[in-house]
Amino acid sequence: MSGPREDGRCRRAVSILTELCQKKSLPSLDLDTCREFLQLPSDQSLIISEPELSVSLLAVIVIVCGLALVAVFVFLFWKLCWVPWRNKALSSHLAVLRSEAGDKDSMADKLKDTGAISFLEAAVKISHTSPDIPAEVQMSMKDHIMRRTRIQRQTTEPASSTRHISFKRHLPRQMHVSSMDYGLEPPPVAEQPTSIGRIKPELYKQKTVDTEDPKKEAEKTCGKINFTLKYDYENETLTVRILRAFDLPAKDFCGSSDPYVKIYLLPDRKRKFQTRVHRKTLNPTFDESFHFPVPHEELASRKLHLSVFDFDRFSRHDMIGEVILENLFEDSDLSRETSIWRDIQYATTESVDLGEIMFSLCYLPTAGRLTLTVIKCRNLKAMDITGYSDPYVKVSLLCDGRRLKKKKTTIKKNTLNPTYNEAIIFDIPPENMDQVSLLISVMDYDRVGHNEIIGVCRVGVNAEGLGRDHWNEMLAYPRKPIAHWHPLVE
Repeated sequence: MSGPREDGRCRRAVSILTELCQKKSLPSLDLDTCREFLQLPSDQSLIISEPELSVSLLAVIVIVCGLALVAVFVFLFWKLCWVPWRNKALSSHLAVLRSEAGDKDSMADKLKDTGAISFLEAAVKISHTSPDIPAEVQMSMKDHIMRRTRIQRQTTEPASSTRHISFKRHLPRQMHVSSMDYGLEPPPVAEQPTSIGRIKPELYKQKTVDTEDPKKEAEKTCGKINFTLKYDYENETLTVRILRAFDLPAKDFCGSSDPYVKIYLLPDRKRKFQTRVHRKTLNPTFDESFHFPVPHEELASRKLHLSVFDFDRFSRHDMIGEVILENLFEDSDLSRETSIWRDIQYATTESVDLGEIMFSLCYLPTAGRLTLTVIKCRNLKAMDITGYSDPYVKVSLLCDGRRLKKKKTTIKKNTLNPTYNEAIIFDIPPENMDQVSLLISVMDYDRVGHNEIIGVCRVGVNAEGLGRDHWNEMLAYPRKPIAHWHPLVE
């Protein structure tokens, strides 16, 4: 009986020793002793395992790696899927809202356009539902409805005399008469669209390059000139002596000029004198005399014209300025030599005296009649090779820059001082007098070629200088002819 019990104890002891050797729980156990007890070969190492430590470490590593993978997956999903879908949803929502707003606007426009039609349809339904209404009443109601729908687009003018019908037919559409009260409410004013994105032509208008005012520039002086006048009564000769000039502007690159002077006794331009050229100076001394044969009775109508030029050998001569002496008796009695100083006025081209025209203006407000009487012209510019012209006068009625009517006088042959005494009549209503003006053109008739313009002048509210003053004087004194001389311009 002892045999099996001891055998079991031996087995249990062996298993305990085996566990102790594997766990190495006792510090006194030797590795060689355990290897001999376990009957392991010498080249095989004893494996001592710690299962609890290895399992916990492996679990920690697996959990950390899993969380990292989940975080990466969630980040990639948010970047690739969630943000584009969210933007797409927002854009689709905005598109839906815009389409709905557009549908509402189109429906509102349709309702506005079909308002008159629906009103007509409602009126037509009355005839179907109310057969007792007579046909004449139904037709009158339809006519009233049609007039009411079209009255917004109608514009009428007050009745005027038959004499002014042709004038009003030529008036431009911008001239509106006062609106009439029809006893109806005014149509609603449509809301004006915004100007964002719309081209504005006024922003692209070309501006002038000159920074100075042309009027101020014309008034600039270019130095001074000294000359003398003397008239010889026996020989009927006017002597003009050019003495000197001061403070001339520099026209050359070296800072100086080569000045000389041209002398005319207007309106005669055929007889012309010229001084010598003085090199490289801004204060030349000329001291030269010139003689003009002219009768004494013509001196009052003559003008002395001095033009100062800068000489250039290889190009066109530059004009420095000019001096025009209107009245020869103003600064000198001409009986003795008198020294005269004048400022040289700035000029780019040599001015030409085109002559003058005299006409009278008279307006009758009750009849609406404007009468322009062309009296005569004097000292006109010669346009033919014979030294004369064949002048006639053409008068144009203008309204806002548009020519409505034109009339002309007879032609006077071979003269520079024609006399006409011809009346030109225009029918103009009083309410349109502040919108019209007259353009008077003196023409040279040519049998073969094209008629040339000698000069023009303009009268009206928007005219300048004497033309405006003459017009205002005519309006201030109606029924009274008022005559003035007007200089011709190009």
